[in-house]
Amino acid sequence: MACSIKQSPLSITPSDFIPKRGFNFNSNLGFLPKIKIQNCDFSTKKPLYISCVTKFGSISRIGTICKAYEADKSQPLDVNIELPKSSEAATQRVKISIYFATWWALNVVFNIYNKKVLNAYPFPWLTSTLSLATGSLIMLVSWVTRIAEFPKTDLEFWKNLFPVAVAHTIGHVAATVSMSKVAVSFTHIIKSGEPAFSVLVSRFFLGETFPLPVYLSLVPIIGGCALSAATELNFNMTGFMGAMISNLAFVFRNIFSKKGMKGKSVSGMNYYACLSIMSLLILTPFAIAMEGPQMWAVGWQNALSQIGPNFVWWVAAQSIFYHLYNQVSYMSLDEISPLTFSIGNTMKRISVIVSSIIIFQTPVRPINALGAAIAILGTFIYSQSKQ
Repeated sequence: MACSIKQSPLSITPSDFIPKRGFNFNSNLGFLPKIKIQNCDFSTKKPLYISCVTKFGSISRIGTICKAYEADKSQPLDVNIELPKSSEAATQRVKISIYFATWWALNVVFNIYNKKVLNAYPFPWLTSTLSLATGSLIMLVSWVTRIAEFPKTDLEFWKNLFPVAVAHTIGHVAATVSMSKVAVSFTHIIKSGEPAFSVLVSRFFLGETFPLPVYLSLVPIIGGCALSAATELNFNMTGFMGAMISNLAFVFRNIFSKKGMKGKSVSGMNYYACLSIMSLLILTPFAIAMEGPQMWAVGWQNALSQIGPNFVWWVAAQSIFYHLYNQVSYMSLDEISPLTFSIGNTMKRISVIVSSIIIFQTPVRPINALGAAIAILGTFIYSQSKQ
């Protein structure tokens, strides 16, 4: 590139390269990138040549650093071309939208297949174990084949991960037990009350205080869940308590996770992989003690005789999709704020409740649906109040 300039040493701006007559640069060429030339001290009648262009299309900062030099000088001139920030914001919005759509879709598919498996094969402890085993196997293969980067951990990391894994195991099994006894929609209506457990645990166990709107948002959450439970056609105490225990366990999982991950550089995907492996080691002996191989074998034969080979696909699908939806949710935490994640989680429950009612043709009373709507609305208000 060459240019000829008829003035003495100067600082060049975009307006120097366009006609002056009645031309409003900001209004007419606002889409052009900003061009900054630093340390500009050169002869204006000599041609300029491009020496290098760096940092084009960077994820953290979309822009180009362009260096030029005069015909008889080797010292480059710093020229920084910055693309509009709106491009970066648009890219981030698209990325978050893809995360959310994938997260919700995977979660809906998991819940459908999980309920199908539990209807034909009512062994929630084994079903939970298979989900964790499949996810652990997927990540081990990914690390060995270098599809995913192997996490850099130490003994301190695994010590901090242990209480998180215990809480995750309890929450996972309790939710599976709940879905084996009641409708998927009812389990998720009760699980929408998790913010109430979060506030109460943080207040009484950790001494945290919250603004008044946060406490007020608990009223529709608790009231909606109570109304929905009281009007549930196929209410089951084991299913109800399973969902409640799952709420409490996941609250403690989140608390332990925040404490254990301070200062660690493990990505969300690898963090969940390590969590799955440790949870699998914790859960396996309890699953054997609670149900046992003999019961599993008899139940498996009965399910195969009733469903056929499709039952094997159901088991594989629920295990794979469980890992994938959790992995995507943890990956999304690397890209979005906790508030955005909380809103996304609320919308996820709506999609699961609606899709499960349609697919399984779950009978729902109008007052039961009203209770669910109130609880979910309260959850949304809670996420806004914490902003």
